[in-house]
Amino acid sequence: MIGAAARVLIPSAIAFAFGIALAPLLAHYLYKFKAWKKKSGKGAGVGGGGTPIFDSLHREREISTPRMGGILIWVATLVTALGLLVLSTFVGGVFTQLNFIDRSQTWLPLAALVVGALVGFIDDVLEVREGKGGLRLRTRLLIVGLMGLFAAWWFYAKLDVSSLGIPFGGQIDLHVFFIPFFVLVTLAVYAGGTIDGIDGLSGGVFAIIFMVYAGIAFVQGQITLAAFAATVAGAILAFLWFNIPPARFYMSETGSMALTLALAIVAFSADALGEGVGVLMLPVIAFPLFITVVTTLLQVFWKKFSGHKLFRVAPIHHHFEALGWPPYKVTMRYWVLTLILGVVGLSLALLGAGR
Repeated sequence: MIGAAARVLIPSAIAFAFGIALAPLLAHYLYKFKAWKKKSGKGAGVGGGGTPIFDSLHREREISTPRMGGILIWVATLVTALGLLVLSTFVGGVFTQLNFIDRSQTWLPLAALVVGALVGFIDDVLEVREGKGGLRLRTRLLIVGLMGLFAAWWFYAKLDVSSLGIPFGGQIDLHVFFIPFFVLVTLAVYAGGTIDGIDGLSGGVFAIIFMVYAGIAFVQGQITLAAFAATVAGAILAFLWFNIPPARFYMSETGSMALTLALAIVAFSADALGEGVGVLMLPVIAFPLFITVVTTLLQVFWKKFSGHKLFRVAPIHHHFEALGWPPYKVTMRYWVLTLILGVVGLSLALLGAGR
């Protein structure tokens, strides 16, 4: 018999170890097939114009560093999850306790991880082969919206969930409006995936966020959900080992789409299902993703109505680069900020749920 903490931490350690072992092989093939952009720069920005400042900051690295490093994250997570499931089925014993795949807590976030990974992989392959930006943004948004819609329906119809936890205030029932709210949150979290743009930045931020939600789920007694979130965090840390400056490869869409879809569903799963506060803590715990979306939107609207930019370049982490901050300074300050706000969010979530 192993303790609840071990059931969460051991799969995380396995995912990290497997990721570390897989990374050299992945890097070998990414470099062999020259899986990087053929032309530097983002081309048209969100507002429809060019991105000359971003292009000047990242010109050389974008055409020499492979994309698709996110493969490491979701493969390490899936191998860990499926490996423990197989061992649980055929060996039993301690592996039965370590298996964290179950219908009520982890089927949906695992499915979201896989869907996001595959769609993101297609986008990356098109980007590398054709150099035309991959899947169109509206196509990706449609897929994310449909995944959010399916997950919302599953929560509402299958799990009988239509409410949200309110800090220090119980729950608020959204009734059928829970479904569009779920879709909106999923799209917003996905939009935060554009934080992937500086060596080590997204890896450190996502690892902390998933570990915080693992902590919330653990305290609420959602052990398999906590194990899933911790396993993803362990896989991200393996990716981060090879993504710190100078990065061996970038996460790109196959990683960011997988992680953001999974994160949105983990946040909802750690909410009413665990009689806790998970979703409304997202702007605190995932503040770097939140501010990424907000500053991008502000840039677009400010330029449209005033004719001038609010930031030198958006999202704001690239604005700091444009001001002259070294990329490693931006990255490490984001890590510190995410860690501090993660602790604050965790505390508020637990206190707000009366724990």
